[in-house]
Amino acid sequence: MRIREDAAQCAFIGTQTENEYKVVDMSDSRFPRSVFAVGTDPDPRFTLANERTFLAWIRTSLALIAGGVALEAFDVPLPAGLRSAVSVFMLVVAIILPLVAWVHWKQSERAMREERPLPFSFAIPVLVVVIMVVAGALVVGEFLG
Repeated sequence: MRIREDAAQCAFIGTQTENEYKVVDMSDSRFPRSVFAVGTDPDPRFTLANERTFLAWIRTSLALIAGGVALEAFDVPLPAGLRSAVSVFMLVVAIILPLVAWVHWKQSERAMREERPLPFSFAIPVLVVVIMVVAGALVVGEFLG
């Protein structure tokens, strides 16, 4: 078995039989089928960039988890109710964010495969508001504490 070296054929694997290659379409086995079963494979650089964006959203979610846990774990000089509310809020957003990242990854990958414009991510302005609310609550809590 050998992997084709042509970048356009990166999704195909061939097996050699008597100087002929049997080409197997790997798009049927890739997950999720709703993405990979349509259109044509885009340039791998774009697919990998989309994956890096997905991973950046996952890192953001992990940072929100760390921040939410840190607020409760360390002796942060804030009113207890405010500290708990901000911590829970950060954890709830951190739970939702990976799902939002997954949906955006699927929409972007499918748009590239169908040669359509990339969709806008509504998560960006929402995350900006979340960060502003958390920062504002912490500043207000600092003055109240």
